[in-house]
Amino acid sequence: MTDVFPHSYFPHTDFQRNEMLAVIGVDDVEDLFLDIPQQFRKPDLDLPPALTELELSRELSGLAKKNAAPGDYACFLGAGVYRHFIPSVVSAMISRGEFLTSYTPYQPEVSQGTLQATYEFQSLICELTGMEAANAGMYDGASAMAEAALMACRVTDRGSVLVLDTVNPRYRAVLDTYLLPQGISVTTVGANDVVVDDSIACVLAQYPNFYGGIEALGTLADAAHANGALLAVSANPVALGMFKAPGDYGADIVTGETQPVGVSMSFGGPFVGYFTAKTEYIRQMPGRIVGRTVDREDRIGYVLTLQTREQHIRRERATSNICTSEALIATGTAVCLAALGPGGLKQMASLSYQKAHYAAGAINALSDYEVSGDGPWFHEFVVACPQSPKETTKKLLEQGIIGGLDISDSVPNGMLFCATEMNTKTEIDSLVDALGKIAKVA
Repeated sequence: MTDVFPHSYFPHTDFQRNEMLAVIGVDDVEDLFLDIPQQFRKPDLDLPPALTELELSRELSGLAKKNAAPGDYACFLGAGVYRHFIPSVVSAMISRGEFLTSYTPYQPEVSQGTLQATYEFQSLICELTGMEAANAGMYDGASAMAEAALMACRVTDRGSVLVLDTVNPRYRAVLDTYLLPQGISVTTVGANDVVVDDSIACVLAQYPNFYGGIEALGTLADAAHANGALLAVSANPVALGMFKAPGDYGADIVTGETQPVGVSMSFGGPFVGYFTAKTEYIRQMPGRIVGRTVDREDRIGYVLTLQTREQHIRRERATSNICTSEALIATGTAVCLAALGPGGLKQMASLSYQKAHYAAGAINALSDYEVSGDGPWFHEFVVACPQSPKETTKKLLEQGIIGGLDISDSVPNGMLFCATEMNTKTEIDSLVDALGKIAKVA
């Protein structure tokens, strides 16, 4: 009897290992690595001794407690990832094995549940954005916007795009990564400086924008369409619970990040982007589309109707190489939207709007702070602080508050704050009180 406890995840016995080696035709496992020079086979990694599963669990729990997590801390950080209420039914549904372990539904006869969930996601997203067609999902909101620009270039046969300077800087960086290597010109402009000529494929805007403001989408749509270009909008789905849908303004492509609806912040991912467009452009859409039909016995069935990636059609006709649609996360979004309903989503948006405006008003009343920006805005706002955002953030953390994002690269001593329905009045008042105290010692 051996004193060595067998590893739970390596169940093979010595007999089984020798049997496999005999089939391969070698005498020892080391023989499999003979092509690798000896000095590179087992380098000294200088690692600490291995831990048991129990010891490792305690080690990681200790490290996790060093994080300042929303919930334990009052959180006023947004800028693309938001803390919203998630009904418990979302976790219950996407934790079911049928969804949790499923792969791409290439075989509709065994994938009806996954296909239906995706179809419902598409339908809900179309209703929310005021658009005619949606695909099964994208990697995230940033790549969805980049794919929108690529699609606009294909549709118009033009090689330049305009992106507003109020679009999330990280989205604009992804846009450059996608477009510049393909020879597509990307020009950043202010909303009042949009000039569309016959070289421009599309105008790209965010709604609400990175700073929380609401762009004049109707004006942008008119400017784009007057010169044969498209308007592509990246929209926050929660904001669409109370603001007019981009499709109603004449947007041709609407994309976005669905993280605010049913997806936890989860340290920045995984998330799922959505992608919608007018029906006339459907064959230029990236990714895939799930459709609903009936069989010979008039029973409803779901299938992958359109798959425009190179795995399914000739490479030169492919619109993208998207290899997954983040279907599990999209299912969570669909479940969340269904559970909230139109009234629940509107209430979520309204509470976020009201609490953010209450917070902004209270902060603006402080003598050393100024809330900047004109026109309507949703639930994010810019604050000019009396000291560096880095110092402000540090002092807020000491009082159990996660502050806003440092945007001093675009606004002197600027911080971008966010409030949602998850922030209580007590939390907001504590933030204002803390900022007041910080200003006195600045």
